[in-house]
Amino acid sequence: MTNGISNRRFPSSEAELVGVLERIIFFNEENHFCIAELRSDQEETLVTVTGSLPGVQCGETLRLNGSWVKHPQHGRQFKIRSFSSQLPATVYGIRKYLGSGLVPGIGKVYADKIVDKFGTDTFRVITEESGLLRTVPGIGKTRAVAIKKAWDEQKAVREVMVFLQTYGVSTNQCIRLVKQYGNEAQQILRNEPYRIAREIAGIGFKTADKIAINLGYANDSPPRIDAGIFFALAELESEGNTCFPVEEFVDYTSELLEAPREKVKERAEALVEAGQLVQHRRPDGEEMLQHPLLDRAEKKIAASAVGISLNASVLPPIKVEIALKWAQERAGFSFAPEQTEALRNALTNKFSVITGGPGTGKTTILRALVAILKAKKVRIQLAAPTGRAAQRLAETAGGYAQTIHRLLRFDPAVGGFTANSESPLNVDFVIIDESSMIDARLAASLLQAIPLQAHLLLVGDIDQLPSVGPGTVLRDLMESGQAKVTRLESVFRQQRESAIVRTAHAINRGQVALPAVTKEPHDIETELAFVQATDPEECLEKVIALFREVLPGMGVDVQNDVQVLVPMHRGVVGVANLNQVLQRELNGSSTGLRAPSGLFRTGDKLIQLRNNYDKGIFNGDLGRVVSVSPEKGEMKAEFDRKVHPFERSDLDDLALAYAISIHKSQGSEYPVVVIPLLKQHYMMLRRNLLYTAVTRGKQRVILVGDPAAYAMAVSNFTTKERHTFLRERF
Repeated sequence: MTNGISNRRFPSSEAELVGVLERIIFFNEENHFCIAELRSDQEETLVTVTGSLPGVQCGETLRLNGSWVKHPQHGRQFKIRSFSSQLPATVYGIRKYLGSGLVPGIGKVYADKIVDKFGTDTFRVITEESGLLRTVPGIGKTRAVAIKKAWDEQKAVREVMVFLQTYGVSTNQCIRLVKQYGNEAQQILRNEPYRIAREIAGIGFKTADKIAINLGYANDSPPRIDAGIFFALAELESEGNTCFPVEEFVDYTSELLEAPREKVKERAEALVEAGQLVQHRRPDGEEMLQHPLLDRAEKKIAASAVGISLNASVLPPIKVEIALKWAQERAGFSFAPEQTEALRNALTNKFSVITGGPGTGKTTILRALVAILKAKKVRIQLAAPTGRAAQRLAETAGGYAQTIHRLLRFDPAVGGFTANSESPLNVDFVIIDESSMIDARLAASLLQAIPLQAHLLLVGDIDQLPSVGPGTVLRDLMESGQAKVTRLESVFRQQRESAIVRTAHAINRGQVALPAVTKEPHDIETELAFVQATDPEECLEKVIALFREVLPGMGVDVQNDVQVLVPMHRGVVGVANLNQVLQRELNGSSTGLRAPSGLFRTGDKLIQLRNNYDKGIFNGDLGRVVSVSPEKGEMKAEFDRKVHPFERSDLDDLALAYAISIHKSQGSEYPVVVIPLLKQHYMMLRRNLLYTAVTRGKQRVILVGDPAAYAMAVSNFTTKERHTFLRERF
């Protein structure tokens, strides 16, 4: 085997450079831009190379095509146009390659042992006679098999990586492709490129489309338009819609795909005919298009809601007025008329809803209701969409509470919830808090699992942001006529004194009542304050000052008790940049595992971005990194007091969480909340967004930014209409 290194020189306009990758100085996971150092026999010293190098590791031999350039600060560099990877041939290269951690199961120690034993024959041994690995001290049968398996998988990943290097597919996504399709990955990519958008999490239509177009698929080919139709539906679902008007959908998809409108309509009609899409007609005659999964979900919600409301109660006899009097005596104060009405409605109606903002007495009602039901030996289940919301519900209501996913008992072995219509929950009364967060799919699973004879109470704040997933379930159920609805509007005295609650209700009423405005973070005195900053750079500086000096000076644990909530993901004070900056401020650990959202270090705050039913971790759950192993490409993180292992292929589903979007904060409360708010966020500045952010703070809320942006948000009460078909099903 030769390493292919040549002494031939090329003109500066076009050159080839071959050598061993020594050190990666910088790597961007989003576009694979890399700055690295290469050791080449063609050059006397290490060469700095720059350009796109997806999935490379130190120790690999690279053949680079490009040109020599002179950087004004850093001198002579090689600018990469294209590259190919070759296995290193020299003992030095082999040792560095195996020791880089690219092949799981072989770290630096075992790399040295293996290369010491087999020298330049190492790669042939692993490929053709892997059983010989057992002659290396410390490598038994299990480790030898694991090394061979990882070697074969890495080879397949590398082939896929080289094929996909121009399409923006990350290393972790390539690993997922190989795990899903094995050695057939390349063949499937070439013959059925749109298949990967349906079957591989994290790879969407745009990536599949880029591959397909480059492979010669026509812009108006049926496979492309069909895949585009489902992509368009998914995009509209991500905006909260469970269905969409047909004519608007055809226009939207045609523009999205840059394909003829008549072709899109023709394929949509064919998919409806084939049963792959569902078409409905509203009472006003408007035609709606819907994915079959959401059609079934809304049907299940409606049928279950009607069934629960119509079936007889199994509660023991309760003298409601006496029970209400007992609960007030137990609480030590008289309930307000609205609170009494809410309790009466929950006890006397099979299906009821309580909605109200902060300070309106929801906690008092739930505590009293749970006490009454416990006294009557009623079987109760308390749940909420997120772990934090469930924990808060348990503390305030005085009963055990869990997430909805845990209540429904997801079983990875069967790929679904084990609590369902055929095996319902063993319960008489179900109370769900933070119900505005529940989307159509989760609501369908929940309502189906509730026995028809049980009571159901949904509690939520209808003025908060709607669910992240599709649907407006709480609002639709309130308007369905099936639920007895109690609206809490009075704020009680002790809560009126809270600046956070007072400001939240002012926002909800459209009143621009700015909290105390100060120019310097050090001048904060009240529990709700506004630190003025007119541009993104100043805003970022003042957020950093809060974490570095101000909040620690107040005795606040900035690692655990502070959450930054941001309107947008991009920009200087967007989620992505704030996470990088705050990670540097709060976590000095030098060892990290590279992920799509950056480096994960021991101690980092994390957020889960998609439901992971195998691990029991769900979209929006917050955790913390316990340990990282860059050599193995693994880490451990704690979520809800349980430590879980994560491999490289899991990292796409995780992100840093020093700063999170306001949408992701729904259902959670934090001791201290910091909210950057600038006019640059104008696309997201709406009343319900600001209201949701402010109501996440328990003890202190600090807004940093432009008072004009605050006024813009309060004044903008328009919300983007979500198209659903749930109300029409009652």
